Amino acid sequence: MSQFILYKENTRGHANHGWLDAHHSFSFGNYYNPERMHFGVLRVLNDDLIDGGMGFGAHPHDNMEIITIPLAGTIAHKDSMGNTAEIKAGEIQVMSAGTGVSHSEFNALPDVQLNLLQIWLFPNKKNVTPRYDQKALDVAARHNNFKQILSPNSEDDNVWIHQDAWFSLGKFDEGFETEYKIKKEGNGVYAFVISGEVTINGQVLSKRDAIGIWDTESINFIANSADAEVLLMDVPMELN
Repeated sequence: MSQFILYKENTRGHANHGWLDAHHSFSFGNYYNPERMHFGVLRVLNDDLIDGGMGFGAHPHDNMEIITIPLAGTIAHKDSMGNTAEIKAGEIQVMSAGTGVSHSEFNALPDVQLNLLQIWLFPNKKNVTPRYDQKALDVAARHNNFKQILSPNSEDDNVWIHQDAWFSLGKFDEGFETEYKIKKEGNGVYAFVISGEVTINGQVLSKRDAIGIWDTESINFIANSADAEVLLMDVPMELN
């Protein structure tokens, strides 16, 4: 029988640093909640608003898969692998930190607020060679469809990571119904509502609400509003 846990928008950790207004779905920085440490291998989901020209100076990571999805604005990225890039809304960025990497990320625009999702997953392989990738997403392909944007497979038409995880983004018309089949036995799905209102397995969710579901083969989805946009994260429930 399927199990689930609700994560309402107003129960997230919150830190407002002036230039950075951050909401944490799981324990992060000064926000600590022993009930919100991770969902399977999903360790971090931060929803950040960053003022123009501001950002994070160079800082290190290791043995983590780091996915960044700008929802509005443009990220300026530099890292110790020699990459210098801009990642715009409609694109996705991944880094496998592996043996160790440092990077900086700033709002590339001086007068436009940047909104990004940064997501960390525990990897299924430790001490890999660090790697970087980014890709433009097919926004039209996610209309009334959960379009896959990340997988474990380098041959797929999306970014890939060192983990048996699949991410999908969809934007839906009001009243649209569908079923999402979980990709691998032992995985669960963490569904994060970017905008609008949806019903997932009978639970009504609004903007920035989330639900984690496991011990099931599929989930049922209904869009309750015309602007419903959802990120699905299909992840192993057992830590490697």
